[in-house]
Amino acid sequence: MNGMYCCNYMRFAVRAGVVAAVVGLVLFAAASLAGAQTIGTETTFTKDVLPILQRACQQCHRPGSVAPMSLLTYAEVRPWARAIRDKTAQREMPPWYIERNVGVRAFKEDPSLSDDEIATIGRWVEAGAPRGNPADAPPAIELASLDDWRIGTPEWIVELPEEQTIGAVDADRWLNIWADSRLTEDRYIKAVETKPSPGAYPVVHHVATSMVWEEEDGEEGGGFLNEYAMGKNGDIFPEGTGRLIRAGTQIRFNMHYSSVGEETKDRTRVGFQFYPAGHVPERVLISRHVGDSFDTLDIRAGEDNARSDGYYVLPEPTQVTGFQPHMHIRGDRMCVEAIYPSGRIETLSCTGHNFGWHIVYNYADHEAPLLPAGTILHVIGWHNNTASNRYNPDPKNWVGFGNRSIDDMSFAWMSFFHMPQDEFERRLEERARSTND
Repeated sequence: MNGMYCCNYMRFAVRAGVVAAVVGLVLFAAASLAGAQTIGTETTFTKDVLPILQRACQQCHRPGSVAPMSLLTYAEVRPWARAIRDKTAQREMPPWYIERNVGVRAFKEDPSLSDDEIATIGRWVEAGAPRGNPADAPPAIELASLDDWRIGTPEWIVELPEEQTIGAVDADRWLNIWADSRLTEDRYIKAVETKPSPGAYPVVHHVATSMVWEEEDGEEGGGFLNEYAMGKNGDIFPEGTGRLIRAGTQIRFNMHYSSVGEETKDRTRVGFQFYPAGHVPERVLISRHVGDSFDTLDIRAGEDNARSDGYYVLPEPTQVTGFQPHMHIRGDRMCVEAIYPSGRIETLSCTGHNFGWHIVYNYADHEAPLLPAGTILHVIGWHNNTASNRYNPDPKNWVGFGNRSIDDMSFAWMSFFHMPQDEFERRLEERARSTND
């Protein structure tokens, strides 16, 4: 719903939502429409509901976008009123599953609705979903093109060497495709975004891009760049941080394609914004898997709350900037906690999980966790392999690690940067002062 989430709308996630919404539509359409044009009702579409939709919904819910219906006008919204009420009350929409009463509570680009906004939508529906006075409506918002880059126009673009064709009824395909970056000098990245071709969003389940280069000793170097998936678009790095890309780097596109009933062509690309040539940012931003369970994931047939645990030790003082859970269809919930060298344990974040969305939760700067050297990041995942999981294709089967959507995974993408001890202590003091002010 928020602009950062507009991308490939996964079919299984849409199917359940649309069916529920259509049922609501049929029931609601049968009700009397007499109150729909009432002027002066306390809670109305134009005065109260439209501003909420503009802030949190319309970037995706508009013609030609990934959402199954447009929500720009009263005529478009009115038939879906009960479905909108139900989905927002259950906090299924907008897609933002962080647990609001646990750990860090302030995030960048948070599209979630407040309790008051959810209550407003509920009151509007109970009142008969009246339109209200058209003069009360705020001006229409300017919607960015679906093909615009979130990071702004890139300075440098690297694309797949050849166009890929995804057949109408192909099996899912996982490909590693390499492309030359064409860079002739080392540069530091300040923003990066991976983007499918226009019109190819439905078939691109996800893309993970990474860098590979040869070190002076002949060993392979490089690192992660960016992921594209629904809920995960461009990365704009915090001020003063960046990521090195070396001259001669090869870009690896790890592609997952899913067919959608019609032949589709794609030539995914990755775009970069750089610091000026020769500039070295103060800190290097790292994004990496934390808590991988490649060899230990064990989800028995019919099991609920199947737990997996993974750990990563921070070698230096660190500020954590973002958390993105990664699980598949049976994933239900994930938490990340910090185990301090003293033995104290602090929960940083917990979130529900919906495989239809790959959401990164970027911490607000003033609450981004500051962790001392030796802190252990502990990632805990829970899976639901029962029939109560509506996306579960077969609760009678054991499930372990695998790339297919019907297999599963459990890890978190964690973004962070290290710093010297004296800077760490200074940041702690500044944080304490700002908290006490």
